[in-house]
Amino acid sequence: MTQQDLKQHQLAHTPAAIRERLASEPTHSYLRDFVYGAIDGTVTTFAIVAGVEGAALPAQVVCILGLVNLLADGFSMAASNFLATRTERLQLAKAWHTEREHIARFPEGEKEEIRQVFARKGFSGEVLEQIVQVITADEERWVQTMLTEELGLRLNSPSPWRAAFMTFWAFVAVGLVPLIPYFLVMAGLLSLSQVFLVSCVGTALAFFIVGAMKSRFIYEPWYWTGTITLGVGGTAAVVAYLVGFLLKYWLAQG
Repeated sequence: MTQQDLKQHQLAHTPAAIRERLASEPTHSYLRDFVYGAIDGTVTTFAIVAGVEGAALPAQVVCILGLVNLLADGFSMAASNFLATRTERLQLAKAWHTEREHIARFPEGEKEEIRQVFARKGFSGEVLEQIVQVITADEERWVQTMLTEELGLRLNSPSPWRAAFMTFWAFVAVGLVPLIPYFLVMAGLLSLSQVFLVSCVGTALAFFIVGAMKSRFIYEPWYWTGTITLGVGGTAAVVAYLVGFLLKYWLAQG
């Protein structure tokens, strides 16, 4: 950590900075949705490219099948992400209603749950009872504590619409990489003999770069996550190429 980084961390941990940060609404990062949409789009599109190349079909076929895949699968993945994120919000709303009902009907039992939750954290005696009293004195705080500590839910979830949009945009934008050389062939800017090699190199770079971005979410070096993603995507491409090649061979024999 540099001196400048250290100074920034110190400024971020002053009482005023902490108070301001805690008072503001929590923000959500949609980089995760981008990363997984990009990986899925690149893998599936290049699988089509490799499969069609293995079957020795024209560049026009690659472009048509690739675009159909991008739009259909991209929308499908975005819709799935939208429904999953929305379901998480609905689950929170239902749990909120249930906890309010339990507090109204069984207040002593719900207090005991609070007591045992914080007892497991190491609190005891008078301090534990003070914690229980403070939390249960405010119903809103009481419900929030039950949701996070007992049920393990997060009180704020990402926007389903933004998550879906980011997934679709990443799927289409990065998924185009394997197809770009074939559009160049159709435009007369690239030789047909070079197109598959160029597509392989471009896709490999896309796999690695997007995979390296995953290091933001896990405790692993960027070069290792990039290599793993490259390996997974490359395996999918090889399988698809072999399927196309074997299908071509089988049709030729027939």
